[in-house]
Amino acid sequence: MRFLTAGSDGLLVETEDLEQALALFERLQGAALPGCLELVPAARTVMLRFDPLLTDIATLRASIEALPLGRGTAREGETFEITVVYDGEDLADVAQILKCSVDEVIRRHTAALHTVAFTGFAPGFAYMTSDDPSFDVPRRRSPRVRIPAGSVALAGKFSGIYPAESPGGWQLLGRTPMKMWDLSRARPALLVPGDQVRFRQIHDTAALGAPHVEMPSQTHSDAAVVLTVQRADRPALLQDAGRTGHAALGVSRSGALDLASFHAANDMLGNARNTPALEIMFGGITLTCVEPVTLALTGAPCSMLLTSGDGPEIRFQPSASFALDAGDTLAIGAPAQGMVSYLGIRGGFLAEPVMGSASRDSLAGIGPEPVVTGSCLSVGQQARRAVDPLPLPAPQLPASGDIVDIDVIIGPRDDWFTEAGLRTLTSQDWRVTPEVSRVGKRLAGPSPLERHDATELPSEPTVPGAIQVPHSGQPVVFLADHPVTGGYPVIAVVARHHLDLMAQVPPGALIRFRSINGDR
Repeated sequence: MRFLTAGSDGLLVETEDLEQALALFERLQGAALPGCLELVPAARTVMLRFDPLLTDIATLRASIEALPLGRGTAREGETFEITVVYDGEDLADVAQILKCSVDEVIRRHTAALHTVAFTGFAPGFAYMTSDDPSFDVPRRRSPRVRIPAGSVALAGKFSGIYPAESPGGWQLLGRTPMKMWDLSRARPALLVPGDQVRFRQIHDTAALGAPHVEMPSQTHSDAAVVLTVQRADRPALLQDAGRTGHAALGVSRSGALDLASFHAANDMLGNARNTPALEIMFGGITLTCVEPVTLALTGAPCSMLLTSGDGPEIRFQPSASFALDAGDTLAIGAPAQGMVSYLGIRGGFLAEPVMGSASRDSLAGIGPEPVVTGSCLSVGQQARRAVDPLPLPAPQLPASGDIVDIDVIIGPRDDWFTEAGLRTLTSQDWRVTPEVSRVGKRLAGPSPLERHDATELPSEPTVPGAIQVPHSGQPVVFLADHPVTGGYPVIAVVARHHLDLMAQVPPGALIRFRSINGDR
C-alpha cells in the first residue's frame, strides 16, 4: 500500500487493484478508526477523511498497516436490463480507439455483462466493470461542463450512467430513460455494488422523456409565507453546513461555499450556527416582505435598496442585522468584491432536510429546490438568541483583476507531473475563468501543467479544494458540490484555512498558489 496526503484532512491509500481496495474498505468499515469521519472506495484506492483535532496521518497509517488484510466478501446483487439510445457524441471516437465500427462498439457493449464494483462521483453513479476486456478507453482531453442526465459513458475499464446533469470527462455512448437516483424509492440508488447490468439498444428517443422542471415553491402548505421572490437573476440556494457520512454513496458534503460567512449570518441573528440561510451567487435578487422579519447579509458585500410602501427608497450597505416590515421590497445588487453572499433570517428559512441536511447539492440535485422568481419562503421555528447589535467589519474580499494568494498542500498525485509542471503550479498566476459554479472553478494559465505520466488514472476519491488536472493541463479547483470521485490526477489541494477564500475569488481574478508542505 502507498499512503498519499490529500489536503488538510484526507489520506489516500493506494492498493494494487480493485479487489484489494474493496477488501481494505470493508476492513476499515469494521475497524472504526478513532478520528476517521468518512471512507470512500474507488478503483484501487480508499480515501479516509479525518478530524485533525482527533488524529493525524501517522497514527492512521500505523493503524491501517496493523490491520490483517485478506479477500473481501463476495457481494451478490440483482440483475438489471437498462435500455439505451446509442446516439452519444463520442461513439465515433470510441470506435476509433477500439479500432472497430460504431455498430461493433454497440454490439460489444450490449453483449457484455457489467458488474457494479463501487459507487461514487455523484449519487447513483455506479462504476461497472465488464467481462469484455476490450473496453479500456481514455477520458476526454478536457471534461465537458454539462453532460445530460441518463448519459451512458465509458472511461478506463468502467461503464457508468450519469444520474443527473453534471460536468464530466467520460466518453459518451448514449442515453437511458431509467432513473439512477430517486429519493422516493426505498433504495434511492438503482444500482449498488454487486448488481449486474445488461444494456439493450432502443431507437425510440421519445422514451427519454422531457427534462424535469423544478417547481418554484419553497414553502409548506401549513407554513406562513414571509418573503416572495420578485426577481432572481440566477437561482439562489438554501444551504446549511452540509451533510456528512454519505460519500461512499456518491453524496458530497455540499453546504455553504463560504462557511465562515454562513456562520456569521446566523451569529448576527441569534440563530444556531447550522440554521439554513440563502446562498446568493453574484447578487441580483429582489424580495418582497409579507410578514415582519429580521435579516442579515454576509459574505460578498452587495448594495441594497429598500423600498417601503409608505416611505422613500433607502440605499445601504450590509453591516448589521436589519428589519423589514410587511410590504417592504429589498433589492440586492451585484457585489463589487467576492462572489457569494448569505441572506440569513431570524429563525432560519424553513427547509425539508434531505439525508440530514437542508443544503442544496447542485451536482447531485438533492436538497431544497432552487429559489427562483416566484418562489415563496417561510421562516422556521428554531430556537434563537438575542440579535447581535454590533456591525460586522467590512469584509476584505478579492475583486476581478486582484491577485490572491492561496495556500495549497502538494499531492496526492504530484508524482504524475514533471518538475517543470510542479514549478508552474506555484510560479505562474492562474486566472479564474467565467466557468465557475458550486462544483468548481476552471482556471487558465499561460503554461499548462506538464505531466510525465500520460496514462489513464483509475477513478479515485477527491476532496473539497482538490486541484484536478485534465489532459489539457489547465486545472479545475473543486468546491463544496465536487464529484466524490474523479479520474484526472490531483496535483495539490487547497488548505482548509483557505477554502472559504477560494470560494470567494471571482472570475477575472488571478490566483497565486503557495505550497505549505514542501519547497515547490
